[in-house]
Amino acid sequence: MHLIIILAVVQGIAEFLPISSSGHLVILGAMLGELSESPTLEIILHAGTLGSILVVFWRRILSLISSDRRVIPLLIVGTIPAALAGVTIKLFFPYLIRSPLLAGIMLLVTGSMLILLGRLGPRDAPYQSLSWGGAFLVGCFQAVAILPGISRSGSTILGGRLAGLKNDDSVTFSFLLAIPAILGATVLTLRDLWESVRDGVPIAQTPTELAVGAAVSFLVGIVSLLWLIGWSRQDRLHWFAWWCIPVGLLTITLAATGLLGSHP
Repeated sequence: MHLIIILAVVQGIAEFLPISSSGHLVILGAMLGELSESPTLEIILHAGTLGSILVVFWRRILSLISSDRRVIPLLIVGTIPAALAGVTIKLFFPYLIRSPLLAGIMLLVTGSMLILLGRLGPRDAPYQSLSWGGAFLVGCFQAVAILPGISRSGSTILGGRLAGLKNDDSVTFSFLLAIPAILGATVLTLRDLWESVRDGVPIAQTPTELAVGAAVSFLVGIVSLLWLIGWSRQDRLHWFAWWCIPVGLLTITLAATGLLGSHP
């Protein structure tokens, strides 16, 4: 149970703060050999953080149904690059998303993106005015974040700022875009789960453990998402670079010296 809580806390924090949840979970999994890959637990933890987005952004989501309907096609356009990249990696390069060495390298990339984010000048466009090209650009940044160690929130917020969005609106569009992305990743994971169940592989966690994991990732996710919004308004997101870069360097060192498990 305590390992599930640890994973849920990491998922809830790193899914929203620009430090890469996938990268930290891959590194944590390599450090703690007891942790086995569990599609069921992955679905539950993602469901918890998806719930966090729905709670924090429920007003904006309702607006999509009423006054902001133009944004829905923009979200579809922004989702296309990640969908193509996600399916390609899942089918042909699945080992990439389990590599702690790659996660360490990509954390350095995330740190560099956050430093760039901190040096950008003010932008003033609302997300409702985003162009098709701008939506696709943000989507490309999200597609890169499929690699472990690349922060989805950090990269898409940077993409939004480069497309001209102001701070709050780049964060809002980033997490509206996360909804189909997380749902899509859940569908791919459900496919893995179905194949496991079909092959007679038992589910490792009890219903109680899964419920606790979902609740913890949901509650921690709300706190970290509100933290992200507050720091974005104060132009402090680049501060997280000073977490990503040292962790990335340490991970690369441990993986290169054989002290941390690494996939081919």
